[in-house]
Amino acid sequence: MKSSSSESLPPAPVIAATAQSLPEQADALARARAFAEPLLCSQELDTGENVLAHADAVARILQHIGGSQAMQAASYLVYASDHLNKPHEVIAKAFGANFADLAIETTKLVRVQRMARLAQVSAGHSATPIPMAQTAATQTESVRKMLLAFSRDLRVVMLRLASRLQTLRHFAATKLPVPPGLASEALQVFAPLANRLGIWEIKWEMEDLSFRFLEPDTYREVAKLLDEKRVEREAHVEKLRLQLAEDLSRQGIHATVQGRPKHIYSIVKKMRGKSLGFDQVYDIRALRIVVPNVPDCYAALGWVHDHFTPVPDEFDDYIARPKANGYQSLHTVVRDGNGQPIEVQVRTQAMHDHAETGVAAHWAYKEAGAKGYAGVSASGEYDAKIAVLRQLLAWERDLSGAHEGKQGAVSFDDRIYVLTPNAAIVELPQGATAVDFAYSVHTTLGHRCRGARVDGAMVPLNTPLKNGQTVEVTTVKEGGPSRDWLNPELGFLVSHRARAKVRAWFNALAMGETVAKGREAVEKLLQREGKTAVKLDDLASQLGFNSADDLFEVVGKDEFSLRNIEIVLRPPEPVLPQDEFLLLKKPRPPSRSAKGGVLVVGVDSLMTQLAKCCKPAPPDAICGFVTRGKGVSVHRADCSNLRNMVTRSGDRVIEVEWGGKTGGDGSVYPVDVAVEANDRQGLLRDISEVFAKEKMNVIGVQTQSIRGIAWMTFTVEVSDSGRLNRVLGIVADLNGVRTARRR
Repeated sequence: MKSSSSESLPPAPVIAATAQSLPEQADALARARAFAEPLLCSQELDTGENVLAHADAVARILQHIGGSQAMQAASYLVYASDHLNKPHEVIAKAFGANFADLAIETTKLVRVQRMARLAQVSAGHSATPIPMAQTAATQTESVRKMLLAFSRDLRVVMLRLASRLQTLRHFAATKLPVPPGLASEALQVFAPLANRLGIWEIKWEMEDLSFRFLEPDTYREVAKLLDEKRVEREAHVEKLRLQLAEDLSRQGIHATVQGRPKHIYSIVKKMRGKSLGFDQVYDIRALRIVVPNVPDCYAALGWVHDHFTPVPDEFDDYIARPKANGYQSLHTVVRDGNGQPIEVQVRTQAMHDHAETGVAAHWAYKEAGAKGYAGVSASGEYDAKIAVLRQLLAWERDLSGAHEGKQGAVSFDDRIYVLTPNAAIVELPQGATAVDFAYSVHTTLGHRCRGARVDGAMVPLNTPLKNGQTVEVTTVKEGGPSRDWLNPELGFLVSHRARAKVRAWFNALAMGETVAKGREAVEKLLQREGKTAVKLDDLASQLGFNSADDLFEVVGKDEFSLRNIEIVLRPPEPVLPQDEFLLLKKPRPPSRSAKGGVLVVGVDSLMTQLAKCCKPAPPDAICGFVTRGKGVSVHRADCSNLRNMVTRSGDRVIEVEWGGKTGGDGSVYPVDVAVEANDRQGLLRDISEVFAKEKMNVIGVQTQSIRGIAWMTFTVEVSDSGRLNRVLGIVADLNGVRTARRR
């Protein structure tokens, strides 16, 4: 019920819950309007209403229901954000991050609801009729999106309710046709929301306006049956209220009398719900008497029955026999001097507060019935927020239950909503436990979860949660999940996301053990080789791995041979100082005087050296060049250095050839092989294995990887360069190898 004086009623829970949410700023309202005016004055909403005029009206509605100046200021910033390039940044700079967050969240919700309406309208225009279940599902999904929005910021609810009410007022004033879906959304979603939150003024007006647009003929018919205008009805109720308050005061009963005429939609709803005729609706006009104590309740009731005519069978004593939800009050119906029925409720102040603040509120006993409502009283801002959120959860639960009852094939109970100790809503799958809740809040909280309190009571971790419960998790400083949590028969986890996080934890644990095993093996190898000073990351990079841990992992899994590491660790043959040549020392056959397996044509016992720049090997075509003091350097005939030297000193060129037994006496020659490939894990290993299978000793490796391309240079010992070409063909066929050639 609504008092004739708004000051006599306690504020709605949502007002209390948002009282301190926005910081009060000097001249915030005037500053916000001045900020938004140049952006909004020439803009129109999709309803045709001027945006600035709409924002002005929203601010006035917020003021009427008790919203602060800061809340009124936010109404302008919400609409201004649509016309800013960087709305959050701009608004935060001018008014603070709190205002900016509110504007952005409200704008997001507006867009979601607009898209939902458009989708519903589009489906309605299709040739296929929309099933009732689908409509119910759309409505429930809209409610869920609103719940999640409110969990982030309760102030959103006040702005959306005020905005929708002003939109309905605009259509009523302009007589313009109402867009499809807008009036039904107001009646099915917004009005029940205001009802749940105790914002009666908005609830009643929104219901009447929506019903007027949706069923204009029925609305006019009921209005005629009332046989008087609303203003006259309100005046009659006010007259009765004042008379009753005065008469009770003279009897020594200190009472607060509240009253209202019943709204048209409420009348229609009651007539349809109870199959009543208009003359059977007795609470079209109603009064409420609030007194200090229970004896005064019965004293006030006796006076009412003495001075008015009671209607038989219309008396209920909920003080002596409280409702299942704890609601207490005296209800009676009497007729005034004109014979008009009046509903009178009598209760104590404690009963009134109990009913109005959420535990057994008007909406609770009207809609929940015998099921009752497990809410809390809003004694402070935090309790008020808890009350609001639980009311929203109860609303969603009741809505889903109603739809499911009508459409047996449809279930909307796939999700539940529970509260954190800080009054934030957490969405979970049906049957979820406290462990699911912990992982939904934060992964670390889930890992360290060891116990849980639900509504203040300790429960086992595998206890299924229910809508509206407050969950508090007990944790340890260190630790991880239990393997039992992954056992579906034990029922610890329902959420797929939470199960994935537990599996990831155990996989990481096993990976850690594997890496530790690999690290130990590599470090032992380094000790044997006397290379403990080698940087592990550099070693991994040389082997083609991104990090040392990647190397340790494959070693720990026995997927990478330690032999490959030994190859990298063994240094190449020492280079002679100030010598560009590699001197090969081979056993000299007793019958030959050639050095290094090379014969100088026409000259005996002449020292020869294989050039380091091209590293010739039989049967390469070769050519000699006489050096100063170092004998004859032997080059491959295609060596670029040789060509340059011939150009400068052509007279020092000498003919040479390979000795007849070269390659058959065990002689080997170092050659360089260049490989270009797409970098991948295990590439170096695969190439090394090819050389090992072909019994070619690798004496040096150099690797470099840039932007996914690896360049490798291998120095191998061969007795015949012709055989090397076949081996390079095998290397070129490896996965990822682009080219493999001799340098």
